[in-house]
Amino acid sequence: MVAIAIVLDVAFHAGRSGTVSGLDIAERLGEARRGIEPLLQSLSRAGIFSSTRGPKGGYRLGRAARDITLEAILAAGSGDGEEEAPAAGPSPLQQKVIAPLRDELDATLREALSKITVAELLRRATAAGLRRPAVEPLNFAI
Repeated sequence: MVAIAIVLDVAFHAGRSGTVSGLDIAERLGEARRGIEPLLQSLSRAGIFSSTRGPKGGYRLGRAARDITLEAILAAGSGDGEEEAPAAGPSPLQQKVIAPLRDELDATLREALSKITVAELLRRATAAGLRRPAVEPLNFAI
């Protein structure tokens, strides 16, 4: 779920043309920068983020929020610290009942997550009264 929180943070704070630094993401999530770095890299490799280096660099969504599902986010982050289900033990009950149940629940969860996009999470944030920061200052110079 940390991967989802990271993507939502970037979508919420970067807007359409801005970027968000890894340090800012870590601070807002209460995580260590080094702790989330592997997830940031995985999300970038998966095309969910694009990144810019340098003093004004950071992360932005790599594609439209409506095109990024929660399932895709979890799949991108699954190799970097996300917990996997334990293997079925030696018990016949575990092998024949618990393992298939776990697989069934995993499939149901994946199907549900494939229907929820980052755009939906942004709508929920707005409905909850959260206001996105202005990325670019207004310029009234003529």
